[in-house]
Amino acid sequence: MGASLQEIQHRIDSTKSTRQITSAMQMVSTSKLSKIQKSGDGYQLYNKHLKNVVRHLATAKLGNVKGTLLEQRPIKKVGLLVITSDRGLVGGYNSTLIKGVMSFLTEHQLTQDDVVILAVGGNGADFFKKRGYNVAYEYRGVSDVPDYDEVREIVKTLTTMYDNEIYDELVMAYQHYVTRISNEVRLEKILPVDEQDFDETEHEVHAQYDMNPSPEKVLETVLPQYVQSLVYGAILDAKTAEHSASVNSMSSASDNAKEVIDGLQLQYNRARQAVITTEITEITGGMAALE
Repeated sequence: MGASLQEIQHRIDSTKSTRQITSAMQMVSTSKLSKIQKSGDGYQLYNKHLKNVVRHLATAKLGNVKGTLLEQRPIKKVGLLVITSDRGLVGGYNSTLIKGVMSFLTEHQLTQDDVVILAVGGNGADFFKKRGYNVAYEYRGVSDVPDYDEVREIVKTLTTMYDNEIYDELVMAYQHYVTRISNEVRLEKILPVDEQDFDETEHEVHAQYDMNPSPEKVLETVLPQYVQSLVYGAILDAKTAEHSASVNSMSSASDNAKEVIDGLQLQYNRARQAVITTEITEITGGMAALE
């Protein structure tokens, strides 16, 4: 019985240590979530103003814009920008996203020969590499609270590959942060830029002034910034969802550890009571024998 008590106590101590770790990780993830949500507020304001600028330019002379990120062309290859995390301990965050991407491929009847994978995050890169997909670009180590400069180089590479016709359409897949307890998979086409994005009647502005340089030239400069904004927003959103998933995962792990500790403590108390009862019985029996 003594050895059994020691074993149970060891499991209790070990589980308590694990719970301390998961609780600490939960606190860290909560702090990261709070910081990135503040960054997200600033991004939303910037993106709103940038979209208005592009809308004003696009409604001026959209039909005359050629050779830009707006231009449609026959789709020979589809680029998939898959944004996952680099690490684990985030529950079903990565697996749910990858499942969504695979469903997208099935739905659109796309095979490995039809797609080019662009992976931001190690989980996505590793998953598609192991299955023989063409992972033409990967970026690991996105900051916990990514800044705009970090994303600028990513977007520059994506648009260069698009210009070089490595792919003819770019779809972005990521986890969208909904609330602290829920995320949702989103797949959005970002290249070529969809003219429908600027067809909101209530916001249309028809230019009544001369522009120098021309709207076409300005669009050639502004459109890459717009795409950059879309990708930055998605990465920011995905990171927010990742931190949220980490908070929930660590909270669940801590709760489970507490349940295990409570169960082990009850088991320990019962075993200890059994030992005490046995000792009393032995003492009583010994005293009876002496009499």
